[in-house]
Amino acid sequence: MNVVLIVEDEIVEQEFLKTVILDEVLPEDKVLTCGSGLQAIQLAKQYRPNIIIMDIMIAEMDGLTAAQEIRGFLPNACITILSAYSDFSYAQKAINFRVFEYLLKPVKPAVFKEVFRKMLEFAPNNPVVVEEKPEEKHIKAKDQRQSFIEEGIKYIKEHFREKLTLEMVASKVFMNPKYFSHVFKKEMGVSFTEYIIQLRVQHACRLLETTNYPAYRISSECGFSDPSYFNRVFCSQMDMTPQTYRKNLCLLKSNDESS
Repeated sequence: MNVVLIVEDEIVEQEFLKTVILDEVLPEDKVLTCGSGLQAIQLAKQYRPNIIIMDIMIAEMDGLTAAQEIRGFLPNACITILSAYSDFSYAQKAINFRVFEYLLKPVKPAVFKEVFRKMLEFAPNNPVVVEEKPEEKHIKAKDQRQSFIEEGIKYIKEHFREKLTLEMVASKVFMNPKYFSHVFKKEMGVSFTEYIIQLRVQHACRLLETTNYPAYRISSECGFSDPSYFNRVFCSQMDMTPQTYRKNLCLLKSNDESS
């Protein structure tokens, strides 16, 4: 008997996949659906699917992370990834998780039907469950979260002077934006937006100290599109205007030289 798990948070897309699959499976086969990564893991533990269709951008936990988690206790499950992103880094990471196929949305019915038929031929009927101890699972999940956040921080530090959104960074580390935001704040102690502002203000301080750039240019160099907004943010972070900060630096230098 085959157990098929469809993980897709878009109802229309979920129904399309289910319709195609029901035409291909036998009456005794089971077809399950859910809309989030955490639900996928719970259902995979309960029903031990041998075939899984997994979207990448889903709620709570992204599809690649969920697929990696499921691989831990269903190592032989046949998994196909669905993605709206053609970025090769997504496909590369999926390959590392030993996925059967990586399909770009929108998927044509004929293409999906052909892939699913191949999955039916390839998938084992009785995948083996490898039980993980609770403490091992907790450590593994924590390490995964830290790894994703470290990747995200590296990307942020390289691009914070550009127009940067939470969705852009989350997509680079293969995480659902809401889940990434939650994990980021938990790991870093500040929100994504607060962290970006801190980096930009720190960079502004360095420019005020090392250049003669006017405030409007520093605002632009630090990733602020509006000089007046930059001024307000700087004041809230440093308790003084950029001009006052630069004057204080000049006074300190003068005092050091005179002494």
